[in-house]
Parts: sequence; structure tokens; C-alpha cells
Amino acid sequence: MIVDFHTHIVPPEIKERRGDLVRQDPCFQALYSAPEVNLATAEDLIASMDRDAINVSVALNIGWSSPELCRRTNDYIMESISKYPDRLVGFCSIQPKSKEAVAEIERCARGGIRGIGELMPHMQGFDLGDKALVSPVVEAAQEHNMIVLTHSSEPVGHIYPGKGDVLPATLYRFITNFPDLPIVCAHWGGGLPFYALMPEVARALQNVFYDTAASPFLYRDEIFPCVAGLVGEDRILFGSDYPLITQSRIVESLRSLSMSQETKDKILGESARRLLGLA
Repeated sequence: MIVDFHTHIVPPEIKERRGDLVRQDPCFQALYSAPEVNLATAEDLIASMDRDAINVSVALNIGWSSPELCRRTNDYIMESISKYPDRLVGFCSIQPKSKEAVAEIERCARGGIRGIGELMPHMQGFDLGDKALVSPVVEAAQEHNMIVLTHSSEPVGHIYPGKGDVLPATLYRFITNFPDLPIVCAHWGGGLPFYALMPEVARALQNVFYDTAASPFLYRDEIFPCVAGLVGEDRILFGSDYPLITQSRIVESLRSLSMSQETKDKILGESARRLLGLA
């Protein structure tokens, strides 16, 4: 089974009203203002999955600033997972600063949503390490057995749209504030796994997973065996960041590496299957 843990879909009307949303929302503007950057509906994603032999995809939302846009796009994700129950797993968007955040998590849980994400603190204007602010969101997530997936960024290197400043230090505060919460740090955690060479950090990261979203734009393919050696292949989740890149691109890169088939199978889907509780 191949599970893509990091894809994004939007309702058709948002795809059609791209220009309006670029003017309305800072996250959407940062990610999608360039006309050559693709947007995908659920049908686009399913077609990609069929073409690239992906069994299941996690359909993430983005970090909308507006609670109303969170609700609208969450509705679409819930409709999509209902339409494609064997192919799509849905994560919802919330604005943690909103008094509606917990109620939205509860509403989405009733609609079959399995997680929260992709949180984008740098776009949504909150500090992921602010325990008092984030605690109600985490408590609601834990009550409904939800996973939290957050954007992550590197403290060095090139700048790209949406990079932001969700750096390993911020992620580490979030993780240590909520040690029992299943957390997925996107984009290899912005390099957070490298600090697992520190024994106390390794202990703190026991409940943390890392997805490979947009990996070809960030690291050489040696990142796979390197991180597997640091934190274990069980905690690496294949994620493409579709429609930013094709779903097959990272699959092909991983298959070309001289790693065991068992390790590749874990990264491509077995670890995600266990984390999500899929049959």
C-alpha cells in the first residue's frame, strides 16, 4: 500500500476564484499568487492517484486566516472523503486564535476528519509554542484521536514561497508541551531529526513523525537513509505536497535508493497505515 500523507485540495470555486482569494487571505496569497502554481480538486487528486498508483492520500487543508474560509474548505474536504472513502483521508484547517476553533474541530470530527493540518503558524499569526493558546486545540484533537500536522521550515538555506519561520526550536517547544500528541512535522521537520543525535531530544521526539513533502526542492535523496538512521524508518511518512509536484516523483526517488525493501515499504505506506489505523 502506498499512502501519500501530504496533498492539498481546494473546492472548484476556489480554483476558479483564485484571484479573489489571493487578495483576501495571506496564506493563499503566499502559496498560490503565482499563476503557474497548480491548484487541485478532489477529482484532480484521484486522477493523479490512479495515474501514479497511489492507494490512499491524506487531503490536507491550508492555514487560512479566516475561520469562515476554514469552514468552507473543511466542508469540501468532508464531502470529498465521503465521496471517496477508500481513497482519501481528510485533515481540517482551524484558526487557533479564533474562539470557534474547538467547535470546528468537533464539527469536523463528526464529519469523519482524522487530523488537523496543515497548521501554518507563520501565516495564521500565532506562536505554535504558546502552550496557553494551543492547549484547547490539542485537547480537542486528543479527545477525538486526531493527528496534528504542522508546517516546518529550515533555519538556513534558500527562501521559497511559504517557507516561514516554523523552525526546529519552535517545533520542539510544541512537541515538549504536548508529549502524548501524535505530531507530523512536514518537510522533514525543517531539519529537526538531525537534533535527535542529542539523547534528551531523541527521547522527546518519540511521538513525532516527519513527512517528505516537497523533498526534491529541499534536500538531496540521501536525506532518506540519513533520517532513517537518526529516528528510524518507522517515523518517515511519504508525502508529495501534490499538486506542487507529481506524486510519483518522490516514490521514484525512494525506490532508486539502496535501502531495504522493508524500509521502503514502511516509508511509502506501512507506517502511515498504522498511524491512521487503515485496514
